[in-house]
Amino acid sequence: MQRLIVWVAVTIPTIASGSSPPYFVDIAAEAGVVAPTWCGRDDKPHILESNGTGLGLVDYDADGDLDLYLVNGWRLDGAEIAERGRDVLYRNEGQGRFLDVTEKSGLGSDAWGSGLATGDANGDGLIDLFVTNFGTDVLYLNRGDGTFEEHPDSPNLEGWSAGAVFFDSDGDGDEDLYVGGYIECTLEEVLTEKPSLVWEGLDVMLGPFGLEGLGNKYFRNEGGGRFEEATEEAGLEDVGLFYTFGILAADLDGDLDLDIYAANDSNPNYLYSNDGGVFQEVGLWSGAALDEGGAAQAGMGLAAGDVESDGLVDLLVTNFQQDMSTLYRNLGDMIFEDVTRSVQLGGPTFSMLSWGTTLSDLDQDGDLDIFVANGHIYPQADLVADKVGGGFRQANLLLVDQGGTLIDVSSDAGPGLAVKEVSHGLAVGDIDFDGDLDLAISNVDEPPTLLRNDTRQPGSYLLVDAPLALRVEAVHGDDRWIRHRVIGGSFLSVNDPRFHFGFGEKRRLESLTLIWPDGFRRRLLDVPVSHALKIER
Repeated sequence: MQRLIVWVAVTIPTIASGSSPPYFVDIAAEAGVVAPTWCGRDDKPHILESNGTGLGLVDYDADGDLDLYLVNGWRLDGAEIAERGRDVLYRNEGQGRFLDVTEKSGLGSDAWGSGLATGDANGDGLIDLFVTNFGTDVLYLNRGDGTFEEHPDSPNLEGWSAGAVFFDSDGDGDEDLYVGGYIECTLEEVLTEKPSLVWEGLDVMLGPFGLEGLGNKYFRNEGGGRFEEATEEAGLEDVGLFYTFGILAADLDGDLDLDIYAANDSNPNYLYSNDGGVFQEVGLWSGAALDEGGAAQAGMGLAAGDVESDGLVDLLVTNFQQDMSTLYRNLGDMIFEDVTRSVQLGGPTFSMLSWGTTLSDLDQDGDLDIFVANGHIYPQADLVADKVGGGFRQANLLLVDQGGTLIDVSSDAGPGLAVKEVSHGLAVGDIDFDGDLDLAISNVDEPPTLLRNDTRQPGSYLLVDAPLALRVEAVHGDDRWIRHRVIGGSFLSVNDPRFHFGFGEKRRLESLTLIWPDGFRRRLLDVPVSHALKIER
């Protein structure tokens, strides 16, 4: 997870005079979101105890607002299990309140949880939940009345699975499932493991190097929620056991099907090009597997978005402390260029140990900004915080795009950015119906952070709910904004699936064009903004 970087100081850019950065307030406690997400012991002697859990903003009851699902781990005391933490479902009640409905919903697994994926597993139009675990994964089928039932034959990696994504890989209308595996280990090893690595002169836990990786699996949906493991047949067998964390699906080559990108810890990242449901791993020659110097990075969280609105999906990967998060610009034809230094992403992210992330327009000026959840894996980092640039608990990071340069506005972005926790999962969505994007963040051994976006003088917006559409393009004069369907990403978490746009001071659009996987297009003219649209084919 670590390597030596020689860093050259650069001039720190500042936000333009008169601009107002996004402004966030943590409302978790007042909103009733108070359940902690456990992750082992305080001293974190095993790697399982350091990697945290994901969460999701999901409208599970189809009432139009975003509810919150928390994946939970266990609390340990020495070599004993002190508490099997239960997953928690909070229903959004409106007016800034969330209600714990876990028991009523039939959810609340007490497995050692890892991450969350959502999709329509059985084709009934309802959102189902797939929870990856250290142990047996669980698929919960949505009954449509606010309750869930366990799938009787759930697809399952069986082991420590991490990121997962539902997506229609072969265009047959059914959502298939790809699941990432991290480390091969047993509960006995977790309970008895002792620190065995020296980091900055301190004894810390071992991993991932020195531990056996767990392979990823692909499950083809045969219809009606019946899944068949077809990893090798689909060309998705692992190049190596590379410790996969984050996974996303997006159309990275513009051929109207969904490709797969996976963040691999301390190894080259995977990039699988999709050709009608058969995949080819192209990470190394694409340029998106390694950094500009040809080195593998820590590969934790992922985001994707069209940074330049040129029709091509760019990629963002978060990494270890004393390394930088990496932005890959899509040059077309599945070729990517590391532009981390040119956009000045390296400096702000170098001292952070980074996890969940997003490329989203958080101030609604039309550009995609970056938010990063941060927190160390070693509690011992507090003893050398001055040396390495940060301790165990770390502040999160907010960078806004200003003319192609990223500006760190974290210190001016409200009290929500002053919160210091060991933050990992990040989910993005509009929780309070005001059109701007809010943030839910999972914290190790603490309740989540729930950041309401209270940006002063935000720009106009559009929220587009267009199921299965791959791309939405908005046009006004010479200005063009493009949003792409991105499934998964962040760190083991789930975002609002709607397309979100910011338009600055624009009040109407000349046109809005939607494109579906089969090439079907729908074009709307003279579209008013600052509201939500639901668009069917």
